Amino acid sequence: MIHILDCTLRDGGYINNFDFGETTIKNIIKKLNQARVEIVECGFLQSKAKKAGHSLYANVTDIKRYIPSDITPMHVAMIAYGDIGIDEIEPCDGQTVTGIRLTFHENDIDGAFCFAEKLIQKGYKVFIQPVGTTTYTDKALLCLMDRVNRMKPFAFYLVDTLGTLYKNNLLRMFYLIDNNLDPGIKIGFHSHNNLQLSFSNAQELMLMHTKRDIIIDSSVFGMGRGAGNLCTELLAQYINENIENRYDLIPILEIMDEYIMPIYTGTPWGYSAPYYIAAINGCHPNYATYLMNRQTLCIRDINSIIKSIPEQNRHLYNADLIAELYRKYQQHTVDDGKVIKDLELLCWSRQVLILAPGKSLVTKEKNITEYIKKHNPVVFAVNHIPDKYPFDIVFISNLKRFKGIDDAAERLGDKLICSSNISNAGKIRTVSYSAYLNKDDVISDNAGLMVINVLKSAGVKKIVLAGYDGFDTTGEENNYYDGKLNLNMYKNRTDMNQAMKKYFEILRQDISVEFLTPTVYDK
Repeated sequence: MIHILDCTLRDGGYINNFDFGETTIKNIIKKLNQARVEIVECGFLQSKAKKAGHSLYANVTDIKRYIPSDITPMHVAMIAYGDIGIDEIEPCDGQTVTGIRLTFHENDIDGAFCFAEKLIQKGYKVFIQPVGTTTYTDKALLCLMDRVNRMKPFAFYLVDTLGTLYKNNLLRMFYLIDNNLDPGIKIGFHSHNNLQLSFSNAQELMLMHTKRDIIIDSSVFGMGRGAGNLCTELLAQYINENIENRYDLIPILEIMDEYIMPIYTGTPWGYSAPYYIAAINGCHPNYATYLMNRQTLCIRDINSIIKSIPEQNRHLYNADLIAELYRKYQQHTVDDGKVIKDLELLCWSRQVLILAPGKSLVTKEKNITEYIKKHNPVVFAVNHIPDKYPFDIVFISNLKRFKGIDDAAERLGDKLICSSNISNAGKIRTVSYSAYLNKDDVISDNAGLMVINVLKSAGVKKIVLAGYDGFDTTGEENNYYDGKLNLNMYKNRTDMNQAMKKYFEILRQDISVEFLTPTVYDK
């Protein structure tokens, strides 16, 4: 028997910080029930989770209000071992969550199994879900299953965390598990779509000749971080067509249309070149996400950085490591003393206006034009070449932005200044990249802030800013005056805006800052 476990509210929660809203959580669970999906995952159980409307819960009771009274499918929650104490989990009442999925790393097996035993004693059906099962050696996997057989949980999972499992390896691992696992334990399969293999692998599993039940994880529209997951609607339709007409697809499509697509529009997920690179190098997809979110790197650079990740650090994400590798890759120290001196002479006794590429460059064109006519400032443009305003300097610190204007580099001549991470800048005037970074990693190499740091170094005491609008928290369309400047973005917009605002508060202790156009960064 094949069962679908929908993990939209849990795995999908990585996309929107689990902030679905109470109505959405309730309706997603209700519609999955109406679709007759056998197992519905409601989210994570985490100690001290307090935010209402998030699919993170401090206890099982918090989930109860979202589950329909006419319970049909099985409802489960996930615990990442170490995130909540066993004493915080109340005994199973059979009316809300009846199953708990326990995920853990290989070095936590002993503690995780002790925790699982206690969950079973509390009456829960326990799913044993080791992170990255595909990275276990056969010997380690057999030892793990020996312990699983003694405990006899509800299900044991094959987890393709890196999304790199091809058919032959999938079948080999499945046969190894199927032939050594107690017949009463179900086998689950959780995959990620980094190499577009989730759906084809699920079909292969459904062809297996086995007497035991198989559980296949999926999410509506594949919602999940990175390349996403197997799509519930595709899996349900395949089962309807090829095994048994079991699911009502309309409620699933309603979830997609009413709740998932608005999230996708603002924060997309899915297959991409960086996730492909991470997968073929056996790296956690979060490494690719981090590098994509910098919005500064071309695919060749992303490939180089991912290949530089040490083998022992590839399977588990290390945020500090990738941040350091990124900084080292970008860091090209140069002697920029002459450039700084030239800027000091250029800006001496004149006002300085910096034009970031925000939409207000268009909406407030009259104000900006009048200011330039009245004050004749030194005009710096950041990561773009203005077509409506006179300018003195174009500052580029982003390789992607440079590739967009590199054909104009010769024409700009001394009007162009690049940071030294743009290694192919050649004869272009260059300032040292590492010298003008900010301490906060969220905005460390933001070009608009780097040019301010450069000007501070040149002795500028007052700056006027235009086009520093702030990031739209709903999508790309309102972020730039020119739609061609939009870049796919996965980073939390709110975090970036808050970090920028904090930066300007600190900056005002050393330099006078005036915003000429509306901004979310000003008090």
